[in-house]
Amino acid sequence: MTSGVAQRQKVRIMAVRFHQHARERMAERGATEQDVTAVVGEGEQFEAKFSRAGFRRNFVFEKQWRGKYYKTKQVEAYAVREGEDWLVVTVIARYF
Repeated sequence: MTSGVAQRQKVRIMAVRFHQHARERMAERGATEQDVTAVVGEGEQFEAKFSRAGFRRNFVFEKQWRGKYYKTKQVEAYAVREGEDWLVVTVIARYF
């Protein structure tokens, strides 16, 4: 039984790297590196085609994108594992 004092654990934070294709899609679709890093680190993970991992997270948006107001931005990142890290190969952003 613990004494109620939080125990500190060493946790390695995985690096998130971006393929050039992913960077181009992020720019087109309004997702930032900060968004995608949060998706990979904190979002829902699911299996994707071609042995890739998918990550998804909804963000409060409450602003305009391309002339229309949206409350939510959903970002999906598709990545492959490279050693201990993730290489993001493409990104999709949906607004609703």
